[in-house]
Amino acid sequence: MAPAVVVSGSGEHPEFEGRITVYVIVCVIIAAFGGLMFGYDIGISGGVTSMDDFLKEFFPAVYRKKQHVLENNYCKYDNQFLQLFTSSLYLAALIASFVASKAVPLFLSEIAPARIRGALNISFQLFITIGILVANLINYFTSNVHPHGWRISLGIAGVPALMLCLGSILICETPTSLIERNKIEEGRKVLRKIRGVENIDDEFDSIVHACEMARQVKDPFRKLMKPVSRPPLIIAICLQVFQQFTGINAIMFYAPVLFQTVGFGNDAALLSSVITGLVNVFSTVVSVYLVDRAGRRFLLLEACVQMLISHVIIGIILLKELKTTADNLTKGEATFVVVMVCLFVMGFAWSWGPIGWLIPSETFPLETRSAGFAFAVSSNMLFTFVIAQAFLSMLCHMQAGIFFFFAGWIVIMGVFTWFLLPETKGVPVDSMVDKVWKQHWFWCSFMADDDLRTDVKVV
Repeated sequence: MAPAVVVSGSGEHPEFEGRITVYVIVCVIIAAFGGLMFGYDIGISGGVTSMDDFLKEFFPAVYRKKQHVLENNYCKYDNQFLQLFTSSLYLAALIASFVASKAVPLFLSEIAPARIRGALNISFQLFITIGILVANLINYFTSNVHPHGWRISLGIAGVPALMLCLGSILICETPTSLIERNKIEEGRKVLRKIRGVENIDDEFDSIVHACEMARQVKDPFRKLMKPVSRPPLIIAICLQVFQQFTGINAIMFYAPVLFQTVGFGNDAALLSSVITGLVNVFSTVVSVYLVDRAGRRFLLLEACVQMLISHVIIGIILLKELKTTADNLTKGEATFVVVMVCLFVMGFAWSWGPIGWLIPSETFPLETRSAGFAFAVSSNMLFTFVIAQAFLSMLCHMQAGIFFFFAGWIVIMGVFTWFLLPETKGVPVDSMVDKVWKQHWFWCSFMADDDLRTDVKVV
């Protein structure tokens, strides 16, 4: 088998005239508050479930097990109902994804100029990491507010939701969305506004043409099932599955629990999760800078190596040093585990985290874009639920082996990326079929009967 064909983003794809306007930046910031809300929910749940006041109130059996002197180090929190508290959010999101499929990443991809689409889209993931960090900081301080600290942590979740609600009044709909609904002149006006130039005729005509092709598709979900639509669909779903099987959400959900398992006290565990949250934020900023320079594939492959090393080292340390009922790790060993977790989070945050959302938002043609992204989001929510619901039980039964389990998945991800994931850096959104899928050594076979579009102009 040959490695995936890399489509260069330099010089091959003519770009339409346009500037990075203040209005686009404002829209990006407001829309990305959706990521802040999501990240806060991820971070807050894991911290709350490690607070004794919360456990005594809702999960007294877990609290008693946690206090037992000879309790298995790996099984202190093994409780299906406790896991359901964290994972139930994603069942609701799974259903909602088919109703509100134009989520934040899709909106960002449609308003962003092609040359910086990756950087702007990753602002969504950046705000997720900021939300996780804020949640970890709040958990750290409220853990000592007895007995209602957990109430404060959960209640503050309303703040980013309110910000998103108020901010949505200020942002515009995308030109594509307006033109799709026959608001032609309004679409032209918005396109001129977000590009900051008068000469938008070529890009406008291209969007109109793409919308006309999309209108011919009466049932986008049925169209999505045809062979010609499978390359972006398979890629999108696989990226979401792989993103969860890196083990990232298991670590971010339960970071305080994990650090308590390896020997940190409650406050120290929460502080360690704050440290990993900071690493998460700054590493995502690295992705914003590199994704449109180094490309998607390079970051994904490099991160596979980095995350694999981290998982294997953590697994070896726990396998050798952390017994089921013996003493915890030494301070030095536990600190080194935190360092390895940070190395893992660093690799994920500049690769599989943001790019896992970016690629599905930019690779579907307009006809199936909304439906395809709905499948991507729902796949993410489904497997997020699976991992969140299963992690503490897996930790109990697999013990240190859980890190080797995730390491095995990372090997599979690396092979998939090398052979089957094309580069999309710099390729205009509505040129993906012609410039990416039809040029790829494997996916081109699905495009033989391409009836999605012919001779589509570049966007």
